[in-house]
Amino acid sequence: MSDHEDKHEESLLEKISEKVKGHDLSSSSSDSDDDKPSESSMKAKVFRLFGRERPVHDVFGGGKQADIFLWRNKKISAGALGVATVIWVLFELLEYHLLTLVCHLLILALALLFLWSNAATFIHKSPPRIPEVQIPKDPVLEFAQALRFEINRGFAVLRDIASGRDLKKFLSVIASLWVLSIVGSWCNFLTLFYIVFVLLHTLPVLYEKYEDKVDPLSEKAWHEIKKQYAVFDAKVLSKIPKRPLKEKEKKKD
Repeated sequence: MSDHEDKHEESLLEKISEKVKGHDLSSSSSDSDDDKPSESSMKAKVFRLFGRERPVHDVFGGGKQADIFLWRNKKISAGALGVATVIWVLFELLEYHLLTLVCHLLILALALLFLWSNAATFIHKSPPRIPEVQIPKDPVLEFAQALRFEINRGFAVLRDIASGRDLKKFLSVIASLWVLSIVGSWCNFLTLFYIVFVLLHTLPVLYEKYEDKVDPLSEKAWHEIKKQYAVFDAKVLSKIPKRPLKEKEKKKD
């Protein structure tokens, strides 16, 4: 009887130990499962330049304009950059005027077409087929509506800044306009437009290629800017007296 009881106790102990081991395994697996989303969340929180959450191609609209800026179609991108360079050389370096250039191009085109149309009867060839050019209505209206929307949004942003609600935004806009005014004193509008055009055709494609190296550097720079702004806020901005909200509401009433 004692041997039978000892065997029964040993079997119970084995069952209990197996249950404990199974519980430990399940808890460890659940812990590992809990760690997986944390790791994925850490990966999801990787710092991206300008806080973007989409690929660079989607940031530029994801259409043909994005393909041009990111050199998906190298012929069109190179052609656009070449045309912009020729225009800049004509107007900036050669000091050509827009009206003069347009008139000269029209004179050349009309003279060639006129001579070709009259000479075709003598050389027994068909005259040139001059296409009928018309500006479509829908794209013009869409462009006008988009331009109107962007202008109204810009006016709303300027109104919000001028209302004195956000000092940080006010200072950032003032600093940006000041830097832009300095750049404008160095070059004219055409050169500035050409520089921006070239940067749009070079920086995005370089960033897309080396974003894994650029993002950590930009994160360090952003943290440093935030530190410097915190110091500036503590020493200067926090000491500026602010008008209480009650006074603003009374004045509105």
